[in-house]
Amino acid sequence: MSEERSLNFIEQIVEEDLANGSTGGRVLTRFPPEPNGYLHIGHAKSIVLNFGLAQKYNGATNLRFDDTNPVTEDTEYVDSIREDIKWLGFTWEKELYASDYFEQLYEFAVKLIKKGLAYVEDATAEEIAAMKGTPTTPGVNSPCRSRSVEENLDLFERMRKGEFKDGEKTLRAKIDMASPNMHMRDPLMYRIKHAHHHRTGDKWCIYPMYDFAHGQSDSIENITHSICTLEFIPHRPLYDWFIKELDIYPSHQYEFARLNLNYTVMSKRKLKQLVEEKHVAGWDDPRMPTISGLRRRGYTAASIRNLCERVGVQKRDNVIEYSLLEFCIREELNKTANRAMAVLDPVKLVITNYPEGQVEELEAENNPEDPNSGSRKLPFSNTLYIEREDFMENPPKKYFRLGPGMMVRLKNAYIIKGEGVEKDADGNITTIYATYLPESKSGGDSSGLTVKGTIHWVSAAHAVAAEVRLYDRLFTVENPGAEEGDFKSFINKDSLQVIENAYVEPGLLQAKPGDRFQFMRKGYFSVDPDSTPGKPVFNRTVTLKDAWAKESAKAAK
Repeated sequence: MSEERSLNFIEQIVEEDLANGSTGGRVLTRFPPEPNGYLHIGHAKSIVLNFGLAQKYNGATNLRFDDTNPVTEDTEYVDSIREDIKWLGFTWEKELYASDYFEQLYEFAVKLIKKGLAYVEDATAEEIAAMKGTPTTPGVNSPCRSRSVEENLDLFERMRKGEFKDGEKTLRAKIDMASPNMHMRDPLMYRIKHAHHHRTGDKWCIYPMYDFAHGQSDSIENITHSICTLEFIPHRPLYDWFIKELDIYPSHQYEFARLNLNYTVMSKRKLKQLVEEKHVAGWDDPRMPTISGLRRRGYTAASIRNLCERVGVQKRDNVIEYSLLEFCIREELNKTANRAMAVLDPVKLVITNYPEGQVEELEAENNPEDPNSGSRKLPFSNTLYIEREDFMENPPKKYFRLGPGMMVRLKNAYIIKGEGVEKDADGNITTIYATYLPESKSGGDSSGLTVKGTIHWVSAAHAVAAEVRLYDRLFTVENPGAEEGDFKSFINKDSLQVIENAYVEPGLLQAKPGDRFQFMRKGYFSVDPDSTPGKPVFNRTVTLKDAWAKESAKAAK
């Protein structure tokens, strides 16, 4: 957004830190995704914030993969995360991994054991949870808490050597089992997982917990401003405790509200369920809130960055209207997308007084919002396809399209008058007959007639058959994750409608995957990678107007 805006609270903090010299006059942020799924639009806000801050203050941002759980991680996710960040328009200073620090983190753990601040636990996960108590009742000390430093060092080394099975031992920090903050009640630092890691292979069979690896990785990298979402507020005292007891660089954490979007889910676990159970066609299904899904649907990086700017940086969680995301892409594509003719529900129109076999090249502007977009030639003949909904045999009042005896303008072409129809045995219209006014040609109309309706068309002999996919919201309720029962029961069965045999103007045969168009009167569309030579596939990015809001308002009455 170009208009001047006031500083958000994190920018205010950064400017204060730069002014007082507490960060050594530099800004270093990081974006730390876990490579256990594809990034979604909520991550986009974090990316825009972290990279944007560094850009604004001539700093840098590290991309650090927090790969501490080998069971859920995959190089496919690493590759997709890299691609998404680059596509959004950002570059990182260093590409790093929490696994780069496994040896260092191990040494940190040994240091805490030597200080009497960590111990090896024999209890199961269930037993540990029971020991922790509740937010209103203090926990109880584990019998293992009194182990000697020497015994803990020996057991921890044996854990590393692989002498114990998964879940047989853990390493816990020794803090305060009566703390009002549950995260401070002797939290886990390490667990045993005999699993192959995507980078370290089988070198390790103990892995640091996220809460132990996260803050220390920030410290190792000398991150000046560690920006997290609000759910990490109760974790901050733990991160600060580790930093203090280890006497390492005091990277400081600041929390902001994540981006929540209605009519979708933002949990990676739930998104993964949708993919694995085949409710969608993959992580990049255009109905998914993933960055790759939005990209495939036709959203631009600029529109997503614009959404993040509009939403701003807050300290309280809120839910963003899906319609705001759609507004951002409409606003951009209205200015940048070339117009094109596409007929999605075709019916044949024969102009009986237009010479058979004659083909005329008509001029059509590419984008009325962009004076530099130029124009294109459209072939016109006596047999066209128009939308079935643009003709009615018995039209109601205020119907300004085609009907018997009614006149309408064909966009960029002539005024025509409905004359009659041909039907099949079931009474369905198969052909519409009309006549045209030769003197009514667009750009040189001397007929003196004014008509209220304009419809689009394609020449039947020149049109290209195309598949068109009409996408809508994936869920029928605003917050499917908060509803009772299985969130998947609220999937919108009409979220995808496939039109196998639409017709588009011939120039679109040359369109490449990712190219975007406004199909006149129909919406904004993008070429899908599934396109093949001779059969393009188009995804509807968004309708021309917010039809969902209109329907919702109607339903509320």
